[in-house]
Amino acid sequence: MRLPDLEAWAIFASVVDHRSFSGAADAIGVSKATVSKAVTRLEEQLGQSLFHRTSRKLTLTENGKALADHAARILAEAVAAEEAARDAATAPAGLIRVTAPMTLGLLHVTDLIAEFLKQHPAIEIDLNLSDARVDIVAEGFDIAVRIADLPDSSLRARRLGPVTAHVIAAPAYLAAHGTPTHPAQLGEHRCLGYSNATGPWRFTGADGTEVSVRAAGPLRANSGDALLPALRQGLGIGCLPDFIVDGDLARGTLVPILTDWRLPPSAIHLMTPPGALRPARVEALLTYLAENLRRICPS
Repeated sequence: MRLPDLEAWAIFASVVDHRSFSGAADAIGVSKATVSKAVTRLEEQLGQSLFHRTSRKLTLTENGKALADHAARILAEAVAAEEAARDAATAPAGLIRVTAPMTLGLLHVTDLIAEFLKQHPAIEIDLNLSDARVDIVAEGFDIAVRIADLPDSSLRARRLGPVTAHVIAAPAYLAAHGTPTHPAQLGEHRCLGYSNATGPWRFTGADGTEVSVRAAGPLRANSGDALLPALRQGLGIGCLPDFIVDGDLARGTLVPILTDWRLPPSAIHLMTPPGALRPARVEALLTYLAENLRRICPS
């Protein structure tokens, strides 16, 4: 049995990550020729090209795209295995790339990251805050904080706790336009939409009745926070999670409606790429985030 060329696979993964032979060579600390020879060697072993090479650009072939995730996992598991074998007294060190939703990130994750860095001065964190769906494998993230009802996935997920969505409006809007008592009536109202949530608003009644409504109105935004000023000024009805609207509900600037109807379940999850092993620094941050983000979830 011929053993796989693990060095070539790892170098291929680095070229994909850095989008160039020279970038991979600098990151690894070898010559560009060494990187090129390793990729060529792997291509010869596989009997297929991994890259389209031109004088200006390096792009993955379809075969290369199909194998890039495998290469990334090989490299990640090798790094994790080496870290796991190190002296347990050695402090975790290195870079961790994290992505999280914008509002949850600003309200909770950024403070936790700051405290974690105080405790682990040898660790660096690259934090990306965005409400857009991120492919954490393709974009090289170690950890993703996600709010979703997750479908089946090859990613590893740790569920931290539920997130409750509320249909809300300002008292002034309801006084002027009436209070809907059935989801179907939302079609007669101005609804402010969260553009990263595709599809209709879906409701389930106490008797199991399901209703879907295409909400439309004067404003759509890719951040839930961006909808709050318009909602407070009585410009329409919104549907937002508890961690965004709890303060307004407590103050009475927004009030919940359609409380006899349930919206689809959702939860905060910590996601990591597939693979049994994780670097010690990633495991340390995962544990820290899990322990602290659970506190913001209702029991």
